[in-house]
Amino acid sequence: MSILIKNGRIITATDNYQADIFIEGEKIAQIGTHLNVTADQVIDANGMLVFPGAIDPHVHLDMPFMGTFRRIATKPERAALFGGTTTVIDFVLQTQGKSLRHALTDWQSRATGTAVGDYSFHMAVTDFNEHTKTEVREMVEQEGITSFKTFMAYKGALMIDDRQMVGLMQEVKKCGGMVTVHATNGDVIDYLVAKHRAEGKLSPLYHYISQPEVTEAEASARFAELANYTGVQAYIVHLTCEGALNAVREATFRNQTVFVETCIQYLVLDASLYDKGFESAKWVMSPPLREPKDQATLWAGINQGLVRVVATDHCPFKWQQKLMGEHDFSKIPNGHPAIEHRVELLFSEGVKKGRISANKFVEVLATNPAKLFGMFPQKGTIAVGTDADIVIFDPNEEHTISAKNHHMNVDYSAYEGWKLTGKCKTVLLRGKVAIDNNKCLVDKGYGKYIKRKPNLV
Repeated sequence: MSILIKNGRIITATDNYQADIFIEGEKIAQIGTHLNVTADQVIDANGMLVFPGAIDPHVHLDMPFMGTFRRIATKPERAALFGGTTTVIDFVLQTQGKSLRHALTDWQSRATGTAVGDYSFHMAVTDFNEHTKTEVREMVEQEGITSFKTFMAYKGALMIDDRQMVGLMQEVKKCGGMVTVHATNGDVIDYLVAKHRAEGKLSPLYHYISQPEVTEAEASARFAELANYTGVQAYIVHLTCEGALNAVREATFRNQTVFVETCIQYLVLDASLYDKGFESAKWVMSPPLREPKDQATLWAGINQGLVRVVATDHCPFKWQQKLMGEHDFSKIPNGHPAIEHRVELLFSEGVKKGRISANKFVEVLATNPAKLFGMFPQKGTIAVGTDADIVIFDPNEEHTISAKNHHMNVDYSAYEGWKLTGKCKTVLLRGKVAIDNNKCLVDKGYGKYIKRKPNLV
C-alpha cells in the first residue's frame, strides 16, 4: 500500500515547511514539493498541519490500584489514536516478592495480539533484591525495556527505600538504562492523610491538602542527589510544581541533567477543582493539581528546556469506582482519563494561545519522548525512512470535549465542556490510515511492541 499526502504544512521539532509525503508500506519513502509519484491513495492535506504521531510515555492501561482494577472494555490505544497518539509506553508493575519476569509475562498476556496502537513498556521495580538485580540486564538486552520506574510513595505496595533506590540506580547505570521516579515524600503524605482522617476531614479537598508542594519538592531534590551520586540517567514523571522544578534547576547548577515530564492536566487544570464537593473526586490524582503559579512555572519550564515531555498519566476509573471514597478521600482511586485529549489540549491551550511554538509542541509530544525512551528516529519525527506515524491536523476546527462523544471507556470527562481549537482529522500508524472521518480503521492486534534502546539525548 502506498499513500501520498499532498499540500500539508509539515511540522517537526525543528522544521515548518510545505511539502508532500510519499509513503510505501510502513515507512516514509520521499518528502518533497510537488512529488510526481503514483500512489494507491492520495490525501489532500491543504490547510492542514502534518506532524509525527505523538508518543505518550506515561499511561496505566491495566493497573491494579487501591483495591480496584483499571479495566477496560475496549483498548485505550484506540482512544489514543483518535487523539493523535500512535505509541504509548505502559507501566509493568512488579509484585513485591515476585520477579520482574513474572510481571512482564502478566502484562504481555493482556497486550499481545490485542493492542490497536504501537506500545512499549517501562518496568516499575517495587522490590529490588539480589534476584531483581540480575534481571535488570535481561530486561534491557532481551526485552528492550530500558527504563525502570520507582516510587517514593505508596508504602507497603509500591514504595522502595533509598537503599533499594541506590542499588537499582547502580545496576541500571551499568546497562545504559534510565531510572524514572514518582517523586513525592510518602512518609509525610501518609502522616498528613492519617492526621486529616483522625480529624474527620474526609472530603476530596484533603487529598490535595495531604500532598503539599514540599512533599514533591523534597523528594525531587533527594532523587536528583541520589542520581548524581550514582551517575544514572534520571527522569521525574508527572512533575507538577515550582518547588520540584526548582530542585531540577539546582541540579543543573552542578552540570547534572535530570529529565522532567509534566502532564497536560497540570498545565491546564488547577486546585480550585477540589472545592466542588465529591465531584472533585474526578480530579483526585497523585500528585494533585496545583496552583496557577505552578502552571506558569511549568509553561516557562517547557520553553526553557527544563520540562522535556508532556504526557498524561492516563489512569481512569469509572465513577462507580471513584465512589469507593465517597466518605473517605483516602479511598478514592487515583487517576483521571486524558489519553485522547492531550494533543488537542496542548495545541489549543499552548500553540493557539502563544504559550509555546508549533515546533515545541511537536518536541514535547513526540520527538523528546522518542529520543529519551530509545525509539528515535524510528518514531517521533517525519523523515525519509522513519515509521509513517503521521497526524493530519486541522488547526482551526473548533469542538467541545464531552463524555458523550469521547472514545475512552469512562463515564465522565475531566474536561467536560472545554472548547478547543484544533482537531486531529486523519491519523496514520506505520503507513496505514488508522483514524479517518471519526472512525477507527485498524483492528486489535495491529499494534506492535516496540523494543527500545538506550536514549539519544
